[in-house]
Amino acid sequence: MSATTDVDATIRGLRETVAHLHSELTRYHLVVGTAGNISARVPGRDLMVIKPSGVEYDELTPDNMVVCDLHGTVVDGEHAPSSDTAAEAYVYRNMPRVGGVVHTHSTYATAWASRAEPIPCVLTMVADEFGGEIPVGPFAIIGDDSIGRGIVETLRDHRSRAVLMQNHGVFTIGRDARDAVTAAVMCEDVARTIHIARQLGTPAPIPDEAVNALFERYQNVYGQH
Repeated sequence: MSATTDVDATIRGLRETVAHLHSELTRYHLVVGTAGNISARVPGRDLMVIKPSGVEYDELTPDNMVVCDLHGTVVDGEHAPSSDTAAEAYVYRNMPRVGGVVHTHSTYATAWASRAEPIPCVLTMVADEFGGEIPVGPFAIIGDDSIGRGIVETLRDHRSRAVLMQNHGVFTIGRDARDAVTAAVMCEDVARTIHIARQLGTPAPIPDEAVNALFERYQNVYGQH
C-alpha cells in the first residue's frame, strides 16, 4: 500500500470520526443551531478535518467534512469550513501535542466566560480532568487566528484541556478529537455543578497538593491503559 493510500485511508477514517462525534455535542446539549464544531489533526501531515460552516448537525456526514491545511486553506471538500478554522489551525501549528479541538457555547460554561471568571477547582472532577481551575482566555474577534492565539497563550503552560474564551464560549483540546469532546462534556458538567453550589454558599477549595495528587492519579492510573 502506498503512502498516499495510507493518508487517504486516515483522512477517510477521520472524516467518519469527526462527523460522528458531532452527535455527542447535541446529545449533551453543548450546542444549538449550527454553532460549535469539532476538528481533528491528520497525524503526520499538516492537515486537519473540520466541520463545514453553517450546516445543521443532523445533516453532517463524513462526505461533507472539510479537509484544510494548518493555515486554514481548503484542501478537499465542497463546503466552506467552520468560521473557527483559522483559530484551530493556529492551535495545531503551535501545540504539536494537540490532536483534536472542540468549540461549544454550552450554557453554564459560557456563562462563566461571559463574566471572565475562571471555573474554580472545588470538585475532585475538576482536579482529575483539568488539573486545577479552568482558565479564561482573552476576548478576541472571530474570523481570523486571534482566538487561536488566545487559546495557545492561555493553555500552552496550563494543565487544563479547556479554556473559557471571554464573552464567547468554550474551546477544549485533546490528544485526539474524542478526547477533546470528553473535555467539553466535563467542562459543562462542572460549570453547572459549581454554579449551583455557589447559589448555596461558598464552595470549599481543594488544597494544591491534593489537586496534584488527584490529577496525577486520574491521568496515569485510572481506567484501562
